[in-house]
Amino acid sequence: MSQDLNLSTSSHALDEETARAEIYGLLSQLFYAAPSEELLGQLQVAVTEAPDAGAFLEEPWRELVACARALTQAQIASEYSQLFGGVGKPEIYLFGSHYLSGFLNEKPLVRLRDDLAALGLGRSQDMSETEDHAAYVFEVMRYLIAGDDVAVSNLTHQMAFFSQHVKPWLSLMCQALIAHPKAVFYARLANFTEGFLSVEAQGFDLVA
Repeated sequence: MSQDLNLSTSSHALDEETARAEIYGLLSQLFYAAPSEELLGQLQVAVTEAPDAGAFLEEPWRELVACARALTQAQIASEYSQLFGGVGKPEIYLFGSHYLSGFLNEKPLVRLRDDLAALGLGRSQDMSETEDHAAYVFEVMRYLIAGDDVAVSNLTHQMAFFSQHVKPWLSLMCQALIAHPKAVFYARLANFTEGFLSVEAQGFDLVA
């Protein structure tokens, strides 16, 4: 999935929806694996000025891009492995069930699978992680915004999925990352993610 990493958007609703979908897609990629050389290269040359000075996401985006420019792909890959990989308990969990129940593969995952099935969605065989992985949740949001089937990809389903499967736990994950002493690139990513999700929550509240 290619990403246009320019956060500049016009006031046109279609442009805004495209930008939202692209951000969710980018977050999905970055939380699923360390960025490839190609993706990191796109981040390093990304535009960092928002169309309106002082825009809420401008500073966390600027900090993320600056961090991407300061680190090598190998350094970020090593950080990803230290934080999320390894044998046994990772430093930081990327799974919603952990934050919602304290355990993996528990009732929150069952509820998520039921809701995905109701939307006609399921986990790709190419994905090794369970559906409550942050990357999967972000990819579902991207699809609910940008998918071609308007019976599935619509605002009602976006609001419901965000309320049930994004808002309750992803801020907790971001806070854990921001506070972790080994997190450098991923602390900046978490800060941007939390800011973006805050904007999303406010937007949904306005149309609820």
